[in-house]
Amino acid sequence: MQHFVFYKKENHLAFTKTRNGETKLGEKIVAISNEKKWQDELKKSSAKFVLLGIPESIGVKANFGVAGTETAWKAFLHSFFNIQSNQFLKGNEILLLGYFDFSALQKKIKNKPVEFVRDIVSEIDKHVSEMIEKIVATGKIPIIIGGGHNNAYGNIKGAALGLQQVNKIKVAKINVINIDAHTDLRALEGRHSGNGFSYAIKDGFLEKYGMIGIQENYCTQKMLDDIKQNKNIQVQYFEDIIVKEKITLQQATSKIIQHTKSNFSGIEIDLDAIENTLSSAITPSGFSANQVRQMLYQITQKNKIAYLHICEGVAESENGQISSTTGKLISYLVSDFVKALD
Repeated sequence: MQHFVFYKKENHLAFTKTRNGETKLGEKIVAISNEKKWQDELKKSSAKFVLLGIPESIGVKANFGVAGTETAWKAFLHSFFNIQSNQFLKGNEILLLGYFDFSALQKKIKNKPVEFVRDIVSEIDKHVSEMIEKIVATGKIPIIIGGGHNNAYGNIKGAALGLQQVNKIKVAKINVINIDAHTDLRALEGRHSGNGFSYAIKDGFLEKYGMIGIQENYCTQKMLDDIKQNKNIQVQYFEDIIVKEKITLQQATSKIIQHTKSNFSGIEIDLDAIENTLSSAITPSGFSANQVRQMLYQITQKNKIAYLHICEGVAESENGQISSTTGKLISYLVSDFVKALD
């Protein structure tokens, strides 16, 4: 696989701080032994989940955002691998496959016009969708840590094609639930982190799209009009839940679950939906981390899940902001997801 780096067990242990009398998750998480036969190993593995990273900020830059989303992956591994292995989460349910190394493409876009950068995002789409398709076709559930939200497109396309390949769905279309402050339904103007769902709808891979936490201030009127006219799109606005209290968080989540439960669903979590979390679009007003954990657990237990994607998190941003908790927050979300399904 081009641009993909496979991890061996010794890589896992490099992220793990072992301690006498304790067993950490990093000691239990599964690895492949032969990258040339990785798909065969996945099929034979008893692990239910495949963990991989897409540490890049090219899609964010193509959307005129602040880079830094490439830093969340390693921050997450350092936190996640040092969770205790116990009766609640053992670790052998998860296989860490590796990560995409798009550093060569990152160098390629330096001082280039935005149109060129968006063409590179389309190239990333191809690599991501191909990998997700192969993983899903082995019967496993991908857990993808980004990176920008541009990678939603590759996840959706890859999962849809993978599920179709193994006859779990007849047509290569899936549903998606997105916990986000933004719709990411921007114009078809070349690929970037703000239009992954627009392109997935246009290309026929996204059937029903449900959003929770969208903020009124970041919707263009065209987006609002398009949502009203498309019965396959449903949104629960942040203001209706938190500010106006028209609906409870649990009710809003249940409505989105009902909207998407007809088919396999991908779960997308953009960390800019969580207040005061360092991300490409950090917000002082959003859901709490605990609210998002509750939503994720509820959705995971009640829908047929195609994948989980957590994106837009930043450990260190291009403009010098640093967060020591981003990796830990992602760890909570991933552990909640695994526990809900396992």
